[in-house]
Amino acid sequence: MASIARLAPRRTAIPQSKVSLPLRSISSTPLFPVPTQSRSSQAPKLRTPHTPTRQYHSPLHPRLPPHEYTNSQTAILTAALVHVPTHGFTATSLTLGAQDAGFLSVSTQLLPRAEFDLVLFWLASRRGLLRAKVEEAALFPAAAAARGLAPQDLSVDDKVRILVLERLRLNREIKAHWADALAQMSLLGNIPLSLAELHALANDIVSLAGDTAVDASWYTRRAAVAGIYASAEVVMTRDPTEEMSETAEFVARRFEDRDALKLKVDAVSQCLSFWGNSVLGVGRSYGLKI
Repeated sequence: MASIARLAPRRTAIPQSKVSLPLRSISSTPLFPVPTQSRSSQAPKLRTPHTPTRQYHSPLHPRLPPHEYTNSQTAILTAALVHVPTHGFTATSLTLGAQDAGFLSVSTQLLPRAEFDLVLFWLASRRGLLRAKVEEAALFPAAAAARGLAPQDLSVDDKVRILVLERLRLNREIKAHWADALAQMSLLGNIPLSLAELHALANDIVSLAGDTAVDASWYTRRAAVAGIYASAEVVMTRDPTEEMSETAEFVARRFEDRDALKLKVDAVSQCLSFWGNSVLGVGRSYGLKI
């Protein structure tokens, strides 16, 4: 046993001073490097909410400029409406309105579109008056009594005609100046807001008449009302009668034309539907999988 112990290799003891250990153990070293951040960057960042845009709106067509008014602008325009029957949609009406509202004459510079703002304010205010007459139940009963009917006997088309005529009568006091207003609305830069106001009026008229359609007639009815009203405004500027009887006759003819056109379109659609079903029946009788 002593000889075996002498033959075995001896282990040399390594001095403690010569052993070099790593500064950190292997287990503390991450497999993937983690970027270090300062204390200031570790705070959560507040992000402003992103408003999603409608995907069916083209970015090539900008939104309409807003035509909402501040309190000062509303006060000037409201006071200027009183002078429109005398001075028209002009800078004179705006200046007089500013003075009546307690502002200086130069305060009309608060209105970026000047006279066109007065036209838009007139249109919006007349729409409000029309809605107020319907909500107060003062329009349809009187119109039904003039026809010898009860208010509940009026159809949607009858109410639409009554509303169109009543909206035209609200322009009676400024009829002499409405041609100038139409000229301002026809300017290239004013066309988008003018069309938006016309669409708002047509939508109000159809809605106040009680139309609840949700099919394609929602669009066609409003387009027809907008077309009839826009053409009636041009006739109104040349109507010499005090009660606008010629304009009323024109509106009645346009609604009759619309009804006749609607009947023709319905007849054509029924004919096409009949022929289509006949062709499908013949094809299926010959074994076609249609």
